[in-house]
Amino acid sequence: QVQLVESGGGLVQPGGSLRLSCSASGNSFEGYGVGWFRQAPQKVREFVASISYSGASTEYSHSAKGRFTISRDNAKKMSYLQMNALAPEDTAVYYCAIARGSGSYYRRGEDYDYWGQGTQVTVSS
Repeated sequence: QVQLVESGGGLVQPGGSLRLSCSASGNSFEGYGVGWFRQAPQKVREFVASISYSGASTEYSHSAKGRFTISRDNAKKMSYLQMNALAPEDTAVYYCAIARGSGSYYRRGEDYDYWGQGTQVTVSS
C-alpha cells in the first residue's frame, strides 16, 4: 500500500509560480512512474505531467509544456511539480498518483493505482 500527500497549493496571482510536493509512504514508489493530474470545477480530471521511475523520462500535457516541470527524489520518496507563468485556467485541485508501471507514458487516470487527496491551486488577481 502507498499513501500520497500533496502540499504546496494556494492562491497565486496570474504570472506567479507555485511548487507542489507529493510525499509518498510505503514501498511502491521507487520503481513506478508518477503522474500529476488536475480537476477544475465542472470539468473532468486531466493529465498534467508524468515522470518515469528513474526520472529520466517525462511527459507533459500541451498546456503544461514549457511552464511546468515535474521531478522526483526517490531517496525522499517525493515528487514535485514546479509551475511557472500560472494563469487563471490553471485553477484546479491537483493530484499526484503512482502508476502501474515504471514508465512516464501513462496519461490516463486508469493507469494509476494510488492517488493523493489533492491540493487546491487558485490563480486569481
